Amino acid sequence: MKQFGLDRRTFKILLAGYIIIALFGALLLHSSWAHTTPIDFLDAFFTSTSAVSMTGLTVKNTAVDFTLAGQIIILALVQIGGLGYMGIGLFVYILIRKKVGFSARNLLKESLFYPSMDGLFKFFKKVLLFIFTIELIGAILLTMRFALEMNFKKALWFGIFHSISAFNNSGFTIFEHGLIAYKHDIAINLIITSLIILGGLGYFVLVELYFFQRKKLQNLSLHTKMVVVASIFLILSSTLIIFAFEYSNPQTIGHFSFFDKILSSYFIAINYRTAGFNTLDMGHLHDASLFFGSLFMVIGGAPGGTAGGMKVTTVMVLLLYAYWSIRDGRVRIFGHEIPRETISKAFIIAVGSAVYIVIAVILLSLLESKFDFIALLFETSSAFATVGISVGNGGTLSLCALFSDPSKVIIIIMMLSGRIGVFAFLLSVFKQDKAIHLKFPEGKVNL
Repeated sequence: MKQFGLDRRTFKILLAGYIIIALFGALLLHSSWAHTTPIDFLDAFFTSTSAVSMTGLTVKNTAVDFTLAGQIIILALVQIGGLGYMGIGLFVYILIRKKVGFSARNLLKESLFYPSMDGLFKFFKKVLLFIFTIELIGAILLTMRFALEMNFKKALWFGIFHSISAFNNSGFTIFEHGLIAYKHDIAINLIITSLIILGGLGYFVLVELYFFQRKKLQNLSLHTKMVVVASIFLILSSTLIIFAFEYSNPQTIGHFSFFDKILSSYFIAINYRTAGFNTLDMGHLHDASLFFGSLFMVIGGAPGGTAGGMKVTTVMVLLLYAYWSIRDGRVRIFGHEIPRETISKAFIIAVGSAVYIVIAVILLSLLESKFDFIALLFETSSAFATVGISVGNGGTLSLCALFSDPSKVIIIIMMLSGRIGVFAFLLSVFKQDKAIHLKFPEGKVNL
Protein backbone atom coordinates (compact mmCIF):
# COMPACT_ATOMS: atom_id res chain seq x y z
CA MET A 1 0.00 0.00 0.00
CA LYS A 2 1.29 3.41 -0.91
CA GLN A 3 0.52 6.91 0.21
CA PHE A 4 2.29 10.10 -0.87
CA GLY A 5 4.06 7.82 -3.34
CA LEU A 6 5.77 6.00 -0.47
CA ASP A 7 5.80 2.34 0.48
CA ARG A 8 4.99 1.81 4.17
CA ARG A 9 6.87 -1.49 4.20
CA THR A 10 10.09 0.35 3.38
CA PHE A 11 9.81 2.49 6.51
CA LYS A 12 8.86 -0.51 8.66
CA ILE A 13 12.02 -2.27 7.50
CA LEU A 14 14.12 0.85 8.19
CA LEU A 15 12.69 1.19 11.71
CA ALA A 16 13.12 -2.53 12.43
CA GLY A 17 16.68 -2.37 11.14
CA TYR A 18 17.68 0.43 13.50
CA ILE A 19 16.04 -1.34 16.45
CA ILE A 20 17.98 -4.54 15.66
CA ILE A 21 21.26 -2.62 15.32
CA ALA A 22 20.59 -0.80 18.61
CA LEU A 23 19.91 -4.12 20.35
CA PHE A 24 23.06 -5.67 18.90
CA GLY A 25 25.06 -2.63 19.99
CA ALA A 26 23.55 -2.93 23.47
CA LEU A 27 24.67 -6.56 23.71
CA LEU A 28 28.22 -5.51 22.84
CA LEU A 29 28.23 -2.57 25.27
CA HIS A 30 26.80 -4.82 28.00
CA SER A 31 29.77 -7.19 27.63
CA SER A 32 32.29 -7.02 30.47
CA TRP A 33 35.14 -5.97 28.17
CA ALA A 34 33.23 -2.89 26.92
CA HIS A 35 32.67 -1.06 30.21
CA THR A 36 34.68 -0.16 33.30
CA THR A 37 31.75 0.28 35.70
CA PRO A 38 28.59 -1.84 36.04
CA ILE A 39 25.92 -1.15 33.43
CA ASP A 40 22.49 -2.76 33.17
CA PHE A 41 21.05 -3.77 29.80
CA LEU A 42 18.57 -0.88 29.61
CA ASP A 43 21.37 1.67 30.01
CA ALA A 44 23.42 -0.22 27.41
CA PHE A 45 20.41 -0.17 25.05
CA PHE A 46 19.87 3.53 25.79
CA THR A 47 23.51 4.31 24.95
CA SER A 48 23.41 2.18 21.80
CA THR A 49 20.17 3.82 20.64
CA SER A 50 21.57 7.27 21.38
CA ALA A 51 24.60 6.43 19.23
CA VAL A 52 22.85 4.83 16.24
CA SER A 53 20.26 7.64 16.21
CA MET A 54 23.13 10.16 16.42
CA THR A 55 21.59 11.80 19.47
CA GLY A 56 24.25 11.91 22.17
CA LEU A 57 22.14 11.80 25.32
CA THR A 58 24.14 9.86 27.90
CA VAL A 59 23.26 7.87 31.00
CA LYS A 60 26.87 6.70 31.32
CA ASN A 61 30.02 8.79 30.87
CA THR A 62 31.61 7.73 27.58
CA ALA A 63 35.07 8.77 28.75
CA VAL A 64 34.96 7.09 32.16
CA ASP A 65 32.44 4.25 32.10
CA PHE A 66 33.50 2.61 28.83
CA THR A 67 36.75 0.99 27.81
CA LEU A 68 38.51 1.83 24.55
CA ALA A 69 36.63 -1.08 22.97
CA GLY A 70 33.34 0.34 24.25
CA GLN A 71 34.18 3.76 22.84
CA ILE A 72 34.99 2.20 19.46
CA ILE A 73 31.61 0.42 19.49
CA ILE A 74 29.83 3.70 20.23
CA LEU A 75 31.73 5.47 17.45
CA ALA A 76 30.93 2.66 15.00
CA LEU A 77 27.24 2.93 15.88
CA VAL A 78 27.39 6.69 15.29
CA GLN A 79 28.94 6.14 11.86
CA ILE A 80 26.37 3.49 10.97
CA GLY A 81 23.61 5.85 12.06
CA GLY A 82 25.04 8.70 10.00
CA LEU A 83 25.37 6.77 6.78
CA GLY A 84 22.38 4.51 7.43
CA TYR A 85 22.68 0.78 7.88
CA MET A 86 21.52 0.24 4.29
CA GLY A 87 24.34 2.50 3.18
CA ILE A 88 26.87 0.42 5.11
CA GLY A 89 25.45 -2.78 3.61
CA LEU A 90 25.55 -1.44 0.06
CA PHE A 91 29.06 -0.14 0.62
CA VAL A 92 30.10 -3.75 1.28
CA TYR A 93 28.18 -4.89 -1.82
CA ILE A 94 30.02 -2.32 -3.92
CA LEU A 95 33.37 -3.49 -2.54
CA ILE A 96 32.67 -7.13 -3.44
CA ARG A 97 31.07 -6.08 -6.76
CA LYS A 98 27.71 -7.76 -6.22
CA LYS A 99 24.46 -6.64 -7.78
CA VAL A 100 21.92 -4.94 -5.54
CA GLY A 101 18.20 -5.71 -5.79
CA PHE A 102 15.38 -3.20 -6.18
CA SER A 103 14.23 -3.49 -2.55
CA ALA A 104 17.70 -2.70 -1.24
CA ARG A 105 18.01 0.25 -3.62
CA ASN A 106 14.64 1.57 -2.46
CA LEU A 107 15.70 1.34 1.18
CA LEU A 108 18.88 3.24 0.38
CA LYS A 109 16.90 5.91 -1.49
CA GLU A 110 14.60 6.50 1.48
CA SER A 111 17.42 6.44 4.05
CA LEU A 112 19.33 9.08 2.05
CA PHE A 113 16.19 11.08 1.14
CA TYR A 114 17.29 10.89 -2.49
CA PRO A 115 14.49 12.01 -4.87
CA SER A 116 14.61 9.08 -7.34
CA MET A 117 16.29 5.83 -8.37
CA ASP A 118 18.07 7.54 -11.26
CA GLY A 119 21.75 8.01 -10.48
CA LEU A 120 21.32 6.61 -6.96
CA PHE A 121 24.54 4.57 -6.92
CA LYS A 122 26.58 7.37 -8.45
CA PHE A 123 25.21 9.74 -5.82
CA PHE A 124 25.87 7.22 -3.04
CA LYS A 125 29.51 6.87 -4.07
CA LYS A 126 29.87 10.66 -3.97
CA VAL A 127 28.29 10.68 -0.52
CA LEU A 128 30.80 8.11 0.73
CA LEU A 129 33.68 10.18 -0.67
CA PHE A 130 32.35 13.35 0.92
CA ILE A 131 31.75 11.75 4.31
CA PHE A 132 35.18 10.17 4.64
CA THR A 133 36.98 13.22 3.21
CA ILE A 134 35.28 15.67 5.57
CA GLU A 135 35.76 13.39 8.57
CA LEU A 136 39.43 12.89 7.64
CA ILE A 137 40.07 16.62 7.35
CA GLY A 138 38.26 17.21 10.64
CA ALA A 139 40.27 14.46 12.34
CA ILE A 140 43.57 15.92 11.10
CA LEU A 141 42.72 19.44 12.28
CA LEU A 142 41.49 18.27 15.68
CA THR A 143 44.49 15.96 16.14
CA MET A 144 46.84 18.87 15.45
CA ARG A 145 45.05 20.93 18.10
CA PHE A 146 44.82 18.16 20.72
CA ALA A 147 48.49 17.24 20.14
CA LEU A 148 49.44 20.55 21.75
CA GLU A 149 48.38 19.20 25.15
CA MET A 150 48.50 15.39 24.93
CA ASN A 151 50.67 12.70 23.32
CA PHE A 152 50.14 12.09 19.61
CA LYS A 153 48.53 8.65 19.97
CA LYS A 154 45.89 9.99 22.36
CA ALA A 155 45.43 13.15 20.28
CA LEU A 156 44.86 11.04 17.16
CA TRP A 157 42.13 8.98 18.83
CA PHE A 158 40.47 12.07 20.27
CA GLY A 159 40.68 13.77 16.87
CA ILE A 160 39.11 10.83 15.02
CA PHE A 161 36.37 10.33 17.61
CA HIS A 162 35.27 13.96 17.79
CA SER A 163 35.47 14.50 14.03
CA ILE A 164 33.13 11.57 13.33
CA SER A 165 30.90 12.51 16.26
CA ALA A 166 30.64 16.15 15.16
CA PHE A 167 30.03 15.50 11.45
CA ASN A 168 27.34 12.97 12.32
CA ASN A 169 25.80 15.47 14.74
CA SER A 170 25.87 12.97 17.60
CA GLY A 171 27.46 15.01 20.39
CA PHE A 172 29.29 12.06 21.97
CA THR A 173 32.59 13.08 23.53
CA ILE A 174 35.40 11.21 25.28
CA PHE A 175 36.29 14.20 27.44
CA GLU A 176 34.94 13.53 30.91
CA HIS A 177 33.45 17.01 31.21
CA GLY A 178 32.60 17.52 27.55
CA LEU A 179 34.16 20.47 25.74
CA ILE A 180 33.79 22.88 28.67
CA ALA A 181 37.57 23.20 28.95
CA TYR A 182 37.61 24.54 25.36
CA LYS A 183 34.91 27.21 25.70
CA HIS A 184 37.41 29.96 24.82
CA ASP A 185 39.32 27.93 22.22
CA ILE A 186 38.63 29.43 18.79
CA ALA A 187 40.08 26.47 16.86
CA ILE A 188 38.03 23.79 18.64
CA ASN A 189 34.85 25.87 18.49
CA LEU A 190 35.14 26.59 14.77
CA ILE A 191 36.25 23.08 13.72
CA ILE A 192 33.48 21.35 15.68
CA THR A 193 30.75 23.76 14.52
CA SER A 194 31.92 23.57 10.89
CA LEU A 195 31.67 19.77 10.97
CA ILE A 196 28.22 19.99 12.57
CA ILE A 197 26.96 22.44 9.92
CA LEU A 198 28.28 20.33 7.04
CA GLY A 199 26.64 17.19 8.42
CA GLY A 200 23.39 19.02 9.11
CA LEU A 201 23.04 20.41 5.58
CA GLY A 202 22.32 16.97 4.15
CA TYR A 203 24.26 14.86 1.67
CA PHE A 204 22.27 16.01 -1.37
CA VAL A 205 22.97 19.67 -0.56
CA LEU A 206 26.67 19.01 0.09
CA VAL A 207 27.17 17.20 -3.21
CA GLU A 208 25.25 19.81 -5.18
CA LEU A 209 27.04 22.76 -3.58
CA TYR A 210 30.42 21.19 -4.29
CA PHE A 211 29.81 20.61 -7.97
CA PHE A 212 28.08 23.97 -8.34
CA GLN A 213 31.17 25.68 -7.01
CA ARG A 214 33.59 23.56 -9.02
CA LYS A 215 31.90 23.44 -12.44
CA LYS A 216 28.97 25.86 -12.32
CA LEU A 217 27.23 23.70 -14.93
CA GLN A 218 23.87 23.75 -13.23
CA ASN A 219 21.74 25.98 -11.11
CA LEU A 220 21.15 24.96 -7.54
CA SER A 221 17.96 22.98 -6.95
CA LEU A 222 15.03 24.51 -5.07
CA HIS A 223 15.71 22.12 -2.19
CA THR A 224 19.32 23.31 -1.81
CA LYS A 225 18.35 26.98 -1.98
CA MET A 226 15.70 26.53 0.70
CA VAL A 227 18.04 24.58 2.98
CA VAL A 228 20.87 27.11 2.69
CA VAL A 229 18.64 30.16 3.21
CA ALA A 230 16.78 28.60 6.16
CA SER A 231 20.00 27.33 7.77
CA ILE A 232 21.71 30.73 7.60
CA PHE A 233 18.64 32.46 9.04
CA LEU A 234 18.27 29.96 11.90
CA ILE A 235 21.97 30.05 12.79
CA LEU A 236 21.99 33.85 12.94
CA SER A 237 18.68 34.15 14.80
CA SER A 238 19.50 31.45 17.37
CA THR A 239 22.94 32.98 18.00
CA LEU A 240 21.35 36.39 18.54
CA ILE A 241 18.71 34.98 20.91
CA ILE A 242 21.28 33.14 23.05
CA PHE A 243 23.52 36.22 23.08
CA ALA A 244 20.64 38.46 24.18
CA PHE A 245 19.24 36.20 26.92
CA GLU A 246 22.58 35.10 28.37
CA TYR A 247 24.54 38.35 27.96
CA SER A 248 24.34 39.25 31.65
CA ASN A 249 24.03 35.75 33.10
CA PRO A 250 27.07 35.33 35.40
CA GLN A 251 26.68 31.53 35.36
CA THR A 252 27.06 31.26 31.58
CA ILE A 253 28.63 34.02 29.45
CA GLY A 254 28.04 37.08 31.65
CA HIS A 255 31.71 37.38 32.67
CA PHE A 256 33.13 36.58 29.21
CA SER A 257 34.73 39.12 26.90
CA PHE A 258 32.47 40.45 24.12
CA PHE A 259 34.15 38.20 21.54
CA ASP A 260 33.87 35.10 23.75
CA LYS A 261 30.20 35.88 24.36
CA ILE A 262 29.62 35.80 20.60
CA LEU A 263 31.73 32.63 20.23
CA SER A 264 29.88 30.75 22.98
CA SER A 265 26.47 31.95 21.75
CA TYR A 266 27.35 30.75 18.25
CA PHE A 267 28.54 27.37 19.54
CA ILE A 268 25.36 26.83 21.56
CA ALA A 269 23.20 27.95 18.62
CA ILE A 270 24.84 25.46 16.26
CA ASN A 271 24.39 22.65 18.77
CA TYR A 272 20.77 23.63 19.39
CA ARG A 273 20.15 22.99 15.73
CA THR A 274 21.57 19.52 15.32
CA ALA A 275 24.26 18.31 17.73
CA GLY A 276 24.79 17.79 21.45
CA PHE A 277 28.20 19.21 22.35
CA ASN A 278 28.44 21.82 25.07
CA THR A 279 31.09 24.27 26.20
CA LEU A 280 28.88 25.58 29.02
CA ASP A 281 26.81 23.98 31.77
CA MET A 282 23.40 24.02 30.06
CA GLY A 283 21.66 23.74 33.42
CA HIS A 284 22.61 27.36 34.13
CA LEU A 285 20.91 28.82 31.07
CA HIS A 286 17.85 31.01 31.59
CA ASP A 287 14.46 29.38 31.02
CA ALA A 288 13.92 31.61 27.98
CA SER A 289 17.10 30.24 26.38
CA LEU A 290 15.98 26.68 27.10
CA PHE A 291 12.50 27.33 25.69
CA PHE A 292 13.71 28.84 22.44
CA GLY A 293 16.41 26.18 22.33
CA SER A 294 13.65 23.55 22.39
CA LEU A 295 11.98 25.25 19.42
CA PHE A 296 15.21 25.37 17.43
CA MET A 297 15.89 21.71 18.20
CA VAL A 298 12.43 20.66 17.04
CA ILE A 299 12.93 22.56 13.77
CA GLY A 300 16.15 20.60 13.25
CA GLY A 301 18.39 20.49 10.20
CA ALA A 302 18.02 19.41 6.57
CA PRO A 303 16.57 16.14 5.21
CA GLY A 304 18.96 13.48 4.01
CA GLY A 305 21.77 14.34 6.39
CA THR A 306 22.74 13.63 9.97
CA ALA A 307 20.35 16.10 11.62
CA GLY A 308 16.98 15.33 13.15
CA GLY A 309 13.86 17.32 13.96
CA MET A 310 10.97 18.37 11.73
CA LYS A 311 13.54 19.64 9.19
CA VAL A 312 14.03 23.22 8.02
CA THR A 313 12.30 22.58 4.70
CA THR A 314 9.12 21.46 6.50
CA VAL A 315 8.96 24.67 8.54
CA MET A 316 9.77 26.80 5.50
CA VAL A 317 7.00 25.19 3.43
CA LEU A 318 4.47 25.83 6.23
CA LEU A 319 5.51 29.47 6.57
CA LEU A 320 5.29 29.93 2.81
CA TYR A 321 1.85 28.32 2.79
CA ALA A 322 0.63 30.69 5.52
CA TYR A 323 2.02 33.68 3.62
CA TRP A 324 0.64 32.82 0.18
CA SER A 325 -2.71 31.57 1.48
CA ILE A 326 -3.72 35.12 2.41
CA ARG A 327 -2.71 36.32 -1.06
CA ASP A 328 -3.47 34.16 -4.09
CA GLY A 329 -3.15 30.65 -2.61
CA ARG A 330 -0.34 29.51 -4.92
CA VAL A 331 2.63 28.64 -2.74
CA ARG A 332 5.87 29.56 -4.48
CA ILE A 333 9.50 30.50 -3.87
CA PHE A 334 12.56 31.05 -6.07
CA GLY A 335 10.43 30.77 -9.21
CA HIS A 336 8.95 27.38 -8.26
CA GLU A 337 5.49 26.40 -7.01
CA ILE A 338 5.29 23.98 -4.07
CA PRO A 339 3.07 20.93 -4.84
CA ARG A 340 -0.03 20.35 -2.69
CA GLU A 341 1.26 16.91 -1.75
CA THR A 342 4.41 18.46 -0.27
CA ILE A 343 2.32 20.92 1.75
CA SER A 344 0.12 18.09 3.06
CA LYS A 345 3.20 16.12 4.07
CA ALA A 346 4.60 19.18 5.87
CA PHE A 347 1.36 19.52 7.84
CA ILE A 348 1.44 15.86 8.84
CA ILE A 349 5.04 16.21 10.03
CA ALA A 350 4.32 19.40 11.99
CA VAL A 351 1.12 18.18 13.65
CA GLY A 352 2.57 14.72 14.27
CA SER A 353 5.68 16.23 15.84
CA ALA A 354 3.66 18.53 18.09
CA VAL A 355 1.34 15.75 19.28
CA TYR A 356 4.27 13.37 19.73
CA ILE A 357 6.26 15.84 21.87
CA VAL A 358 3.23 16.89 23.94
CA ILE A 359 2.36 13.27 24.78
CA ALA A 360 5.97 12.51 25.72
CA VAL A 361 6.26 15.62 27.91
CA ILE A 362 2.97 14.82 29.67
CA LEU A 363 4.12 11.27 30.42
CA LEU A 364 7.53 12.43 31.64
CA SER A 365 5.91 15.14 33.78
CA LEU A 366 3.82 12.46 35.48
CA LEU A 367 6.70 10.00 35.87
CA GLU A 368 9.41 12.54 36.75
CA SER A 369 7.47 15.18 38.70
CA LYS A 370 10.58 16.15 40.69
CA PHE A 371 12.06 17.91 37.65
CA ASP A 372 11.09 21.31 36.26
CA PHE A 373 8.74 21.29 33.28
CA ILE A 374 11.12 23.34 31.11
CA ALA A 375 13.92 20.82 31.77
CA LEU A 376 11.67 17.92 30.71
CA LEU A 377 10.54 19.82 27.59
CA PHE A 378 14.18 20.51 26.72
CA GLU A 379 15.18 16.85 27.21
CA THR A 380 12.20 15.60 25.20
CA SER A 381 12.90 18.02 22.34
CA SER A 382 16.55 16.97 22.36
CA ALA A 383 15.61 13.29 22.08
CA PHE A 384 12.95 13.86 19.41
CA ALA A 385 15.31 15.95 17.27
CA THR A 386 18.25 13.57 17.95
CA VAL A 387 20.26 16.54 19.24
CA GLY A 388 21.66 15.19 22.50
CA ILE A 389 22.13 18.46 24.35
CA SER A 390 20.82 18.42 27.94
CA VAL A 391 20.53 20.52 31.08
CA GLY A 392 22.47 17.70 32.72
CA ASN A 393 22.15 15.67 35.89
CA GLY A 394 24.26 18.03 37.98
CA GLY A 395 27.39 16.13 36.96
CA THR A 396 28.70 14.91 33.62
CA LEU A 397 25.63 13.04 32.32
CA SER A 398 22.33 13.99 30.70
CA LEU A 399 19.26 14.67 32.80
CA CYS A 400 17.75 11.37 31.64
CA ALA A 401 20.44 9.54 33.64
CA LEU A 402 18.24 10.34 36.66
CA PHE A 403 15.06 9.07 35.00
CA SER A 404 13.20 5.92 35.98
CA ASP A 405 13.28 2.95 33.60
CA PRO A 406 9.85 3.72 32.02
CA SER A 407 10.98 7.29 31.32
CA LYS A 408 14.19 6.04 29.71
CA VAL A 409 12.09 3.80 27.45
CA ILE A 410 10.09 6.87 26.37
CA ILE A 411 13.32 8.68 25.47
CA ILE A 412 14.56 5.60 23.58
CA ILE A 413 11.36 5.56 21.50
CA MET A 414 11.77 9.29 20.82
CA MET A 415 15.34 8.81 19.62
CA LEU A 416 14.55 5.85 17.35
CA SER A 417 11.57 7.55 15.76
CA GLY A 418 13.61 10.72 15.42
CA ARG A 419 16.25 8.84 13.45
CA ILE A 420 13.90 7.75 10.65
CA GLY A 421 11.77 10.90 10.88
CA VAL A 422 8.32 11.48 12.33
CA PHE A 423 6.60 11.08 8.94
CA ALA A 424 8.24 7.73 8.28
CA PHE A 425 7.61 6.66 11.88
CA LEU A 426 3.88 7.45 11.60
CA LEU A 427 3.62 5.56 8.30
CA SER A 428 5.44 2.55 9.75
CA VAL A 429 3.37 2.41 12.95
CA PHE A 430 -0.16 3.23 11.82
CA LYS A 431 -2.09 0.91 9.54
CA GLN A 432 -3.44 2.37 6.31
CA ASP A 433 -7.21 2.21 5.91
CA LYS A 434 -8.79 0.88 2.76
CA ALA A 435 -9.77 3.48 0.21
CA ILE A 436 -13.30 4.84 0.59
CA HIS A 437 -15.06 5.63 -2.68
CA LEU A 438 -18.05 7.38 -1.12
CA LYS A 439 -18.36 11.13 -1.56
CA PHE A 440 -19.35 13.04 1.57
CA PRO A 441 -21.07 16.43 1.65
CA GLU A 442 -18.95 19.38 2.69
CA GLY A 443 -19.54 20.77 6.17
CA LYS A 444 -18.79 24.32 7.26
CA VAL A 445 -16.74 24.86 10.42
CA ASN A 446 -16.22 28.22 12.08
CA LEU A 447 -12.57 29.09 12.73
